[in-house]
Amino acid sequence: MKTVSFSFESAVITEQQREQISRAMSILNAGGVVAFPTETVYGLGADVTNLEAISSIYRIKQRPMNHPLIVHIADFSCLSEWAQAIPDTALKLAARFWPGPLTLILKRSRCVPDIVTGGQDTVGIRVPGHPIALALLRSLGRGRALAAPSANRFGRISPTTAAHVQKELGTEISMILDGGSCAVGLESTIVSFVGDNPKVLRPGGIALAELESVLGASISMMHRSDSSTIRVPGSLSSHYAPTTPLKLCATEQLWQYAQKMTNQQLKTMVITWSPIQLPLQQNEYLQHCSMPNDPESYGRELYAILHQFDQAEFDYLLVEMVPDHPNWVAIEDRLQRASHRAS
Repeated sequence: MKTVSFSFESAVITEQQREQISRAMSILNAGGVVAFPTETVYGLGADVTNLEAISSIYRIKQRPMNHPLIVHIADFSCLSEWAQAIPDTALKLAARFWPGPLTLILKRSRCVPDIVTGGQDTVGIRVPGHPIALALLRSLGRGRALAAPSANRFGRISPTTAAHVQKELGTEISMILDGGSCAVGLESTIVSFVGDNPKVLRPGGIALAELESVLGASISMMHRSDSSTIRVPGSLSSHYAPTTPLKLCATEQLWQYAQKMTNQQLKTMVITWSPIQLPLQQNEYLQHCSMPNDPESYGRELYAILHQFDQAEFDYLLVEMVPDHPNWVAIEDRLQRASHRAS
């Protein structure tokens, strides 16, 4: 996927947004949790050093306590407060892609409590590329940061609008900062620097080729069948999943499955990206959605589309497999995990 660049200095924060950020700060200072926008997905944030607030995140999300959270910091200069033994390769990527959809896995400093890392000696850190998120983080001041997973129930579809957060968690959180739709729409790329060589543990908003271009060297990628001693967000076989069963189909098999479903009077949504013709008549049991055929636009719309159709009482979502190409690897990863329970 293509990197989306952000410039906080050129972004305009309205007076109303400043007032909302100030109110969010009061909630965070009092030990509460706040949902806030990033360029990837909406996060559910709490002060890293407030153990009760961090516990609230796990409770609200129904998240296993050994599943680590990502630490969000205000800028590159704060990195050494939360991590130690930072290799030059990590610094190069941070300098190039922060603020932006890149999370670094590093040896944690003593400032990071066990509850944030799931008891591991590593921590995931990033600088989000959204003006509201950055304004919130900078308001915290030096020596503070936000621990924040996505603002949804554990394993469910990630939220890319404030409305998604409101529908799923609205009754359990104090405030949602509305920053519009997320510009990237998929979670950050996670790169581990624990070991001899950097390794991508989760594909995301930055393509492997872009990372390799900055470092001038190849980077390995962990596949779903690999075992890793480092636990990171979004690494479970079933994740990002709608409650409606989702099945991935090869293009040549897609309409056979659709015919089978509709013959059983199962209400089915068929989601495609390629310009294939719809051979079946749309009816009360069959609907069709055409997605963009470029990975950036597809990724930006994916979660919103899944949210929409998950609420529309379909019996099945049939999704055309995306191209087997490096630019599509993050989308393919999300779809495979979303379909795991239906496979």
